[in-house]
Amino acid sequence: MLRVGIVANEASGDILGAALAREIRRRVPDVRFVGVAGPRMLEAGCESLFDMERLSVMGLMEVLAQLRELLGLRRELEHYFRQTPPDVFIGVDAPDFNLGLERRLRRVGIRTVHLVSPTVWAWRPGRVKSIRRAVDLMLSVFPFEEPFLRRHGVPARYVGHPLADEIPIEIDRSAARRALGMPRVGSLIAVLPGSRMAEVERLAGPFIEAASQCLAARGDLHFLVPLVSVRVRERFVGELERVAPSLPVTLVDGRSREVIAAADVVLTASGTATLETLLCKRPMVVAYRVHPISYHLVKQLGLIKVPYIAMANLLAERELAPELIQERCRPELLARAVLAFLDDPARVAEIQAEYRRIHLRLRHDAAGAAAEAVLELIGREPRRT
Repeated sequence: MLRVGIVANEASGDILGAALAREIRRRVPDVRFVGVAGPRMLEAGCESLFDMERLSVMGLMEVLAQLRELLGLRRELEHYFRQTPPDVFIGVDAPDFNLGLERRLRRVGIRTVHLVSPTVWAWRPGRVKSIRRAVDLMLSVFPFEEPFLRRHGVPARYVGHPLADEIPIEIDRSAARRALGMPRVGSLIAVLPGSRMAEVERLAGPFIEAASQCLAARGDLHFLVPLVSVRVRERFVGELERVAPSLPVTLVDGRSREVIAAADVVLTASGTATLETLLCKRPMVVAYRVHPISYHLVKQLGLIKVPYIAMANLLAERELAPELIQERCRPELLARAVLAFLDDPARVAEIQAEYRRIHLRLRHDAAGAAAEAVLELIGREPRRT
């Protein structure tokens, strides 16, 4: 039996990990995946040693507040994999957590793979040295990453992004609305406040207030909010009842892609959701807030090396999606940006055409290419199907 250790820590990693697990299993049916998994990975047959949400922490101060628990969980995982060594360990994103674990496992002879290159080309470039010590193979999902990593001595392979393969080029808005039980007419705004509790705590209030201001300007709006877990839903509902209890909003458990596809405009936290929105060809407004000390340190130390935070804008190489970060993440600015899209169909059409071009570039059979690379690394001949 092929044994694969695999650890993801958030919704986006869960999507990537599930796609990779399915493709490895298709080639090697006799495989067992054990580690930390979200709902999609569990559906793909992965076993989880503990709840993935325990690893879902973002921001310097937020990590420091839970550092003891995170380090304890990493020690537990290290002990488990040392006692029952897998044929290969795959860390899915979460570089601050997974690279340290990979480095320790590699020292004892376990082959290590990391899926999704850390953004060393964007911020904290000094991390490339620790990456070299941690991985036998880095699987990159964007084409510009492989040459950068190879120049710095990191064995890397570009595999493409699974979402680009999974999401169709043409998106049927009417079908998505029917699937969600929404009317075909009228304007729908998707509101994605993030998958982590800390994100929802910082963004739910401004997003809900922005939605209220949009509704005051245009009375024909309805809002869709996908929520990744019961805890996140409860936190968002509490803020909704406090800020705008009469807002015409439909809360959806998961199904973020259908919500995005059904929408006319998307208001989203920065993260993988911006890529998913790009692939669904929807105009978006991107916002983010972190702990003020985290933000101050990042700015003062000059850790960010790219002009945008949204992957959609990085891939487009221009700000097609307005970015309202930290002190600019204010309800009135968010509402103004959302309404601007509703009032400018020509601009929306231009953005959709650019997003379509990017989508076509990113299609690469990513999960299949990643599975082949992992099996090649460990010298395991896949079963052809």
